[in-house]
Amino acid sequence: MKSMNKTLTWLMAAVLSLALIAPAGAQTSPARTGKVVRIKGEARYSTGKKVWEPLKVGAILKPGTIVQTAKDSFVDIVVNEDESATAVTLKMLTATSAASSGGAGVSATPAPDQDVIRVLDDSYLVFDNMSAKGDASSRVTETLLDLKKGSIFGSVKKQTAASRFEVKIPNGVAGIRGTIFLISASGKVSCLTGSVVAAFTGSSGDVATQVVGAGNELNTNTGEMSPLAAASSNLISVMSKDSNYAESKDKDKKKDKDKGDHGQPEGHVSNHKPS
Repeated sequence: MKSMNKTLTWLMAAVLSLALIAPAGAQTSPARTGKVVRIKGEARYSTGKKVWEPLKVGAILKPGTIVQTAKDSFVDIVVNEDESATAVTLKMLTATSAASSGGAGVSATPAPDQDVIRVLDDSYLVFDNMSAKGDASSRVTETLLDLKKGSIFGSVKKQTAASRFEVKIPNGVAGIRGTIFLISASGKVSCLTGSVVAAFTGSSGDVATQVVGAGNELNTNTGEMSPLAAASSNLISVMSKDSNYAESKDKDKKKDKDKGDHGQPEGHVSNHKPS
């Protein structure tokens, strides 16, 4: 069974690569990283050997890192930042909001020209690979994420034609390109802007490929494509604005304060561990 699943995974990856027209290079690519810029609630991470540590704002995530969020929590991560990048070199805005407990929290909000993902509550995400090659004018990046549980929302904007940004779910792989999206491990792929190419195993066991255009969502379990429901579209739009993808965070400070959303300052250590 494991052998069959591995074969299907490789097949889906091959199909998706062809669909995205993104040939793999023979040259070994240097590692890239992700940087945690905001946390609401509680989250933890592991680099292997089942050793978990509390996640905090400013943490650098290398390939192989696992991120897990607790209930009613989320983590915002800027992906494809250089491994040597520090807080002062990132194009981020700083916002302060009142914590729900009555204290104060500080979060660094990503600028709209960066690729960012939000790991939503009760989720388990593996950063399989983050790499890049070429100079600034011809940069080719590869970001491979494995969503084992829960959901991720994100915006991918800085992509060259040969770059790859893929999210694996239990029954398929989604290729992201210039897109605001929401993907769940349960099999739903939603696209607000841009497009997503999904390769998945259908109910018959065959591998299928579909393009999910703006304003649509795909159920990879049934292969059914449908217009994005108004509630889902509104939710993604709200998260987009909250994460500063569509407009300046300064315009939403009051909204964040009213909602009680807040980030954790660098140095914050949580004692709670998600289940």
